[in-house]
Amino acid sequence: MSKSSLRVLAVLLTAGIIAVLFAGLDGLPGAIKAQIAAERKSFTVAQSQIQSAQAEVSRNLATESALFRALPSAREYPDRLGRAANSLAAAGQSLAELEQLEKQDRRSDRTRAESLLGRQKQVRAAAVADAESVRKDAAHWVDLKQHLPQEVQDMERDHKAIHAVDLAAAAAAVQKAQADWPEKQNDLESRLATARGVLTRSDELWQSTTEARRAAAANDYTKLDFGALFAAADTLKTGAADLPKQAEQLKTLSAQLYESWDKILVDMEVRGSGNARAYNQKIKTVRTKIADATGKASTAASDEKWVDVSKAQYQAMEKNLGMAIEHKPAGKYDTESERVAQPAGFAYMAPQGQSNQYGHWEQRNGTSFWVFYGQYALMRDLLFNRDYRPMDYREYQDYRTYRERNQTYYGRDTASQAPKYGTSGTATQEKYSGSTFSKSGGFKDSKYASKAGGYRDSQYSSPAAKDPNVDRSPRRFGSGSSRPAEQPRAAPPPSRSYRPAPTPYRPSAPRSPGRSFGGSRRR
Repeated sequence: MSKSSLRVLAVLLTAGIIAVLFAGLDGLPGAIKAQIAAERKSFTVAQSQIQSAQAEVSRNLATESALFRALPSAREYPDRLGRAANSLAAAGQSLAELEQLEKQDRRSDRTRAESLLGRQKQVRAAAVADAESVRKDAAHWVDLKQHLPQEVQDMERDHKAIHAVDLAAAAAAVQKAQADWPEKQNDLESRLATARGVLTRSDELWQSTTEARRAAAANDYTKLDFGALFAAADTLKTGAADLPKQAEQLKTLSAQLYESWDKILVDMEVRGSGNARAYNQKIKTVRTKIADATGKASTAASDEKWVDVSKAQYQAMEKNLGMAIEHKPAGKYDTESERVAQPAGFAYMAPQGQSNQYGHWEQRNGTSFWVFYGQYALMRDLLFNRDYRPMDYREYQDYRTYRERNQTYYGRDTASQAPKYGTSGTATQEKYSGSTFSKSGGFKDSKYASKAGGYRDSQYSSPAAKDPNVDRSPRRFGSGSSRPAEQPRAAPPPSRSYRPAPTPYRPSAPRSPGRSFGGSRRR
């Protein structure tokens, strides 16, 4: 072959390659073609599903004509199935247009193809869902009829279960609570009326279905209103499940009004390192129960437990050691607890010049101090970590100001001008000098920090600090080292039931120790 012939052949081959490349670039993208092929298969499956639903519903309507004549919803079955079939037919037109675009294979049709695919999938799915809904509804009623004798027995069982609920006890608890806490009267009365309504409605349905239940027992379907009977059965079943819960909730809510409680952050610790780091808080829950709104008779108790928290929760609370991070007063439901951190015990004091069931203001050397009554001495000791010192009314006034603003009050030490409460507070560092947090270096800038040989003879030192044989090697906050020998404690369990509400905190300015809860607003 001559050189000229070879050159001509090369030109033709190059032109052909270029033509093929441009032809590929001008066609529909491969992904669009793949979607069209997949939709073609899905459309065929949808046709089979709707045809199957139509056939099944038609059989049920024919074989259970007495049943479906009594059901108003069944009259709509044919129309609903017809609309589903028409919708799928409309989707078929879109599929035909997609197939035409696929044959024409033009890149310029990409946007149109994508639009048709989106609409096609949506219409197809909706049509199948509508047909399937009709099929399931018809099958549900057929199944109920087949189990009709059992359904009648269940109705009798549920009616008896409703009458077995002791609403009288719940009503008595509500009546007492309404007298003691008038502000809860409307809410409790509404809940009690709802519970009584379940009982009344169940009796009405039981009486109204007497003939229907007799007809069902005799298999006399000509006199049986299936729809009304099954609806009554469902209502009785729901009432039998709900009424015991409602009665118990009434007693529980009423009891909550006679209890106050505080969740106090009394210790915290970070263990491990890196991704294995664990954050723990020790929460003391102090509960006080009263017999009536006067609070003259009361009992107090507390419990402490370590809980696992997230890093975010730990950091949100780490400035609130010794504080009540959640408080629920008497006369409120547990769901109405206050979640703005506050100095423990302050919430139980009355405004200046007043007294309440917990204590009163007492004049001493021209100054008013809050004094707790004797019956609340245990509660006082638990809240103040057994170091209660009568509170000056001026400090209480400052606390009230911050509380009205929904802010956390950290107080101020008059001698050092430092915060008095919270992790940085002088009073807290004194009361919790023996905590794990302190021994891990948490109060590193405080005189109460754990130091080898330091403050061994102090009244605030731990019992182990007075023991010369105890290992006093320094510890790092957040380390995974073992606990001091004098305070062994097993690792906290992997799952905890309580999670304290986080309270964001920002450091206090020297002249303004209190900060806004969750914000940066200053006093």
